[in-house]
Amino acid sequence: MRARLRGDPLLGTAFPADRVLLVEQPGPWGRAGLTASRFPAQVATTLERRALAAGIRVQIIRRPGRTSPHPVRRWALACCRDGTEELRRGSWEHPEELLELPLDGSAGDVDEAPWFLVCAHGKHDPCCALLGRDVAAALDAVRPGRVWETSHVGGDRFAANVLVLPDGILYGRVPTEDVAQLADAVDAGRVVVPLLRGRVGLPPVAQAAAAFTYAELGLRSVRDVHVLSSSRVVDGKASARVHTANGNATVQVRVDRVAAELLTCAAPGPGAYLRYRPVGLSRD
Repeated sequence: MRARLRGDPLLGTAFPADRVLLVEQPGPWGRAGLTASRFPAQVATTLERRALAAGIRVQIIRRPGRTSPHPVRRWALACCRDGTEELRRGSWEHPEELLELPLDGSAGDVDEAPWFLVCAHGKHDPCCALLGRDVAAALDAVRPGRVWETSHVGGDRFAANVLVLPDGILYGRVPTEDVAQLADAVDAGRVVVPLLRGRVGLPPVAQAAAAFTYAELGLRSVRDVHVLSSSRVVDGKASARVHTANGNATVQVRVDRVAAELLTCAAPGPGAYLRYRPVGLSRD
């Protein structure tokens, strides 16, 4: 709530991994996610180490609301890289099966419909549970079977957070009353600019530049903007080159360290965050 009142900006806050492994695990989740759930701890540790070595982020998922235990559960592997987006899914019955899962994207069946992952990881931050569960339930009502509650996606202060796969678009501060419009936009391949945090797998500067390009040029299709490159931050300044439906452009981004109290419900003391602020766009 404090972050919303301060107006903490959303831009450039999606996580850096461009591939995501989803593991269905109903029941309670501890702060550490899969290793702090009812999933066998040794198998969870091995699976997460294996995924990390392959550059893959592990997210646990469960259906919205109360879910009864079932011996057959889902897994999915999403590739969010620009131009090669794909989500493959399968099922597992015994946890050890996941240790044999190929992580090269060759296993499972391709799912053409987008999945909606809503952070509802209350043990990581209470705000995610308070806001995320309502959004997940509302989304499930309009897109049944395509919505999951998920573990921490970063940016607790932006709850409710919704990750769309396989595009890798991450939204924040999603209001429950707007989920139908969000779902319609996603199905149509459009970006909802006011709620956009960024795209996973891209550097923060590139994420902020892409979001600014959508807004500045009035572009709405996910495919309208592609990041070509982004620079390092030097003296609080950086830039990114983007390709758009209207040609190439360069976006200038300011990066500032901002002190803030009560960043999240779980971090009540003083803190700080990096603010990525696009300040200009020039076309070729």
